[in-house]
Amino acid sequence: MTRDQLEHAIRAACDIAQDDTVYVFGSQAILGQFPDAPANLRQSVEVDVSPRTRVDRVDAIDASIGELSRFHETHGFYVHGLPIGAATLPARWETRVVRVSGPGTRGNTGLCLEGHDLAASKLAAFRDKDRDFARVLLHERLITSGTLIERIATLAIEEKERGRRVEWVTITAKALGV
Repeated sequence: MTRDQLEHAIRAACDIAQDDTVYVFGSQAILGQFPDAPANLRQSVEVDVSPRTRVDRVDAIDASIGELSRFHETHGFYVHGLPIGAATLPARWETRVVRVSGPGTRGNTGLCLEGHDLAASKLAAFRDKDRDFARVLLHERLITSGTLIERIATLAIEEKERGRRVEWVTITAKALGV
């Protein structure tokens, strides 16, 4: 995925949602903060979004520009509408979003998760692909282990699971030398 494709996804999702702002909270949110993110962070063909005020329109997004839609076939990527509550996010994430707005979004706005918040959210899920994503963010020095650990500490998950994620970050950062 490219930054231009992200802007197209924001524009299309806002049009369908009848909302001028969407939250972008899947892996491709990284393109908000890092428009030229390394290729191995841009592998997904899916953009996860939630309309800021018209959450009732998430199904309309999926039906119109979701997976296997004509939009997907035409553009090679798709937009997955989800309520923002589908993600486990660190406390105060809303204060750190990265705004994507301009000609490419036709004045609409994508509020993209900041890198550390995105990594913490990925580690909340803790799937192999999510750990790989966080590992690349650390390796490329797009995020720091200290700040990531601070964000993990605010996730609404069981204490034991928070500890497991902090241990993973500590071991991974040490192995990467970051």
